[in-house]
Amino acid sequence: MRVARQLAPRVQLLALTSSPERLPALRAAHIRPLTGNLDQPATLRRLAGLASRVIHLAPPPTENLPDWRRDPRTLALLRALRLRTLPLSLVYGSTSGVYGDCQGEWARETRAVNPHTPRAWRRVDAEQQLRFFGRSSGVTVHTLRIPGIYAPDREGGTPRIRLVKGTPVLLAADDVYTNHIHADDLARACVAALWRGKPQRSTNASDDTQLKMGDYFDLAADLYQLPRPPRVARSTAQDALSLMLLSFMSESRRLDNTRLKQELRLRLRYPTVAQGLLEG
Repeated sequence: MRVARQLAPRVQLLALTSSPERLPALRAAHIRPLTGNLDQPATLRRLAGLASRVIHLAPPPTENLPDWRRDPRTLALLRALRLRTLPLSLVYGSTSGVYGDCQGEWARETRAVNPHTPRAWRRVDAEQQLRFFGRSSGVTVHTLRIPGIYAPDREGGTPRIRLVKGTPVLLAADDVYTNHIHADDLARACVAALWRGKPQRSTNASDDTQLKMGDYFDLAADLYQLPRPPRVARSTAQDALSLMLLSFMSESRRLDNTRLKQELRLRLRYPTVAQGLLEG
C-alpha cells in the first residue's frame, strides 16, 4: 500500500496476491489485483507482458525446497515474464543478510557476499538469477539490499512489544551493529530504483542510523517511556532468546547508503530511527 501512495495517479498499479482476503483492500487502494501464486507457476502466465516496470518483494520459501540454496519463486516469476514483452525495469527487494557477518565493518555494495544462513543463501541465488536475467534480456534489474524494516503503523513494526515482554539484548561487549529503514522510505526507494536505478546494480536501502542492537532498544524504551531491556552475555543468550533472534545477533555490519542518496537521489524522510519511532 505504501508504494501506491508514492506513484502519480496516471500510473496503473497491479499487484500479485495469492490471498483472496486481500482483494478488497487492494481495490480500495486503487490497485488492480491479480490472483496468482509464486509457488504455483501455472498461475503466473497472465503476468507476462502486463507491466512495464516490476517490483519483486516476495521472499524465498522456507520449506518444501528441493534445494535449500535456491529460490524457486524468483525462477517462476522470471519464466513468466519471459513469455511476452519484457518489462523495462525490475526492482528486487533482497536482504542485507547476503553480506553475512562483517564484524562491525562498513558494508558497501562492492563487498563480496558471504551468506551465513539458509535464507541468506536463497537471497543470493535470487540476486544471481535476476542479474543473469537482466544481462541476457536487456531489462534494467536493480537490487535493494534491505535491513530491518520498521514503522509505527506496521504490525510488529516497532520494538514496543519486545520491550513490554522484557526480551533481553546482549551486553555491550557482545553486541552487534544493526541497520534499519522506515517503511515509507523503503517504498520511495523502490520507486526511485524503478526509474533511476542503474542496470544490474545493488543499493543498500538503509537509513543513517549507527547503533548497536542493545542501544537501539534502549533508545526505543526511552522514547516509549518503558523500562530498558535486560542485558545478557552471549554465552548465556541461548537460554533466553529464540534461534531466530540469536541468528540476527550473530552478524554485525554497518551499511553504507551513499548509493541510495547519490545514485537514486533519495532524500530520507526518516534519516534516523529516533525520528521514525517518534511517529508512534
